Amino acid sequence: MAAQSLPIPVKSALRKLGSDIRDARLRRRIPSAVMAQRAYISRTTLVKVEKGDSGVGIGTYAAVLFALGMLDRLRELASAKTDEIGLALEEERLPKRIDLSPRRAKKANPENKQARP
Repeated sequence: MAAQSLPIPVKSALRKLGSDIRDARLRRRIPSAVMAQRAYISRTTLVKVEKGDSGVGIGTYAAVLFALGMLDRLRELASAKTDEIGLALEEERLPKRIDLSPRRAKKANPENKQARP
């Protein structure tokens, strides 16, 4: 997907991610050459990551986060535990009431009738 066809919030989020990755690397005082080596990428690719380039594959971003010790945060990114919209939609689909009476269960499932001797 071409960079100009991305929505502005996506571009902004990638720039912030790249900037945050660069800041994390600098806080750890890791030189770019060492960081690139630890992530198994070139320095040129690391520069693209740190700029939030949308052309860089997610696997490369994951490798850089792994090298920084931050991979767990990526693992939880789209977790069901934090998916507020998905959880709300799921809750809306729950039945309001469940009838467990034996009479209704037989009507709902007629093949469960036992044959009389």
